[in-house]
Amino acid sequence: MPSPHTKALTAYRQRQSRKGVVRLELQVRQEDAALLRNIARALSDPSRENAARSLLNQEFGDRQNNALKALLASAPIDLDLTRDEDHGRDVEL
Repeated sequence: MPSPHTKALTAYRQRQSRKGVVRLELQVRQEDAALLRNIARALSDPSRENAARSLLNQEFGDRQNNALKALLASAPIDLDLTRDEDHGRDVEL
């Protein structure tokens, strides 16, 4: 039978999950810990979350996705995207 502490913790985590909050554990250098706490605090503050998220996405956003978009945008327009119809080989059973 679960202890009252375990029940309370499970209920709390379920409530947080319904709000869309996920539990995250990081291992960072000691000098970076305060910085990451401040970032997490800014992202959870309704008055600062949009500005913080925008700033972080601008600096650390998905660069790989942006690189693919740039590559596709610079591709020549006259690409032949049709496929040859290959019905395979004839097999006698």
